[in-house]
Amino acid sequence: MEKRHLGKSGLEVSALGLGCMRMTHGDKPIGTRQDMINFLHTAVARGVTFFDTAEVYGPFTNEDLVGEALEPFKGKVVIATKFGFKHEPKIGPSPSVGLDSRPDQIRRVADESLKRLRVDAIDLFYQHRVDPDVPIEDVAGTVKDLIKEGKVKHFGLSEASADIIRRAHAVQPVTAIQSEYSIWWRVVEESVLPTCEELGIGFVPYSPLGRGYLTGNIDENTTFAENDIRSHNPRFTPEAIRANRVVVELLNKIAVQKGATSTQIALAWLLAQKPWIVPIPGSRRLAHLDDNLGALEIELTPTDLQEIDDAMANITVVGDRY
Repeated sequence: MEKRHLGKSGLEVSALGLGCMRMTHGDKPIGTRQDMINFLHTAVARGVTFFDTAEVYGPFTNEDLVGEALEPFKGKVVIATKFGFKHEPKIGPSPSVGLDSRPDQIRRVADESLKRLRVDAIDLFYQHRVDPDVPIEDVAGTVKDLIKEGKVKHFGLSEASADIIRRAHAVQPVTAIQSEYSIWWRVVEESVLPTCEELGIGFVPYSPLGRGYLTGNIDENTTFAENDIRSHNPRFTPEAIRANRVVVELLNKIAVQKGATSTQIALAWLLAQKPWIVPIPGSRRLAHLDDNLGALEIELTPTDLQEIDDAMANITVVGDRY
């Protein structure tokens, strides 16, 4: 498995990570808990060393699953988790009821995540979403203290602006930024990616396959469970699915030329953007995991990348991200 470093931090991970959210969160998981544990073991055997979870996934159950599954590989894998939400799981369908990045809350999450993940230190601790009520300097300072105490190794931010990244980095060096990024959602190219490059920060794209759309396996007849985020997502109405098919057709065109799949082209495109970018596609099926990992064998030339950019410049993606 190819390895990459997340910026200048020295944190080395597999070039493709694994998003674990949907193993317990959102639509029903495929198979039993033991099936998911076996799947995670297989991912490690395939060379994956970077796993993404969060306290809010479940809440709490995803960290517990990942912790149990990866305990035999302690010291050989990197687990990223997140803080920043407050929870009232018995109130309504949502697993969270707002943002909370107060220092005491960050410390609570760290202590409880350590127990659920069965680790001595959290490898990468992201602020899940920026909390407008807590100065980012206080957030970064709290994580800095946790690093000094040996409870956390690296600090990350998710969906943060360039300004927030700079302010946080001035207090505690940021190892990685996690935000949505894919061939059909490229807003981070405007200021976030240049800031990461300037400061030596790694970038971790979530939803690199457009929540499954870029695989080509979704059409206007696809239905989603009520608790699947896509059931309420403007990009997954039948009209948007039909209108955006041109993006998949572009990926398929390149895929035919490369003897690959549209999934592999979408991931290879991301991998080709910067050497410090590490996508974390979610997966619960072995066939999908192997398809994703096949992207590491695909080389997109400058001509290929230019062809994709030129084509996307003439495509208007229909539907808001959320």
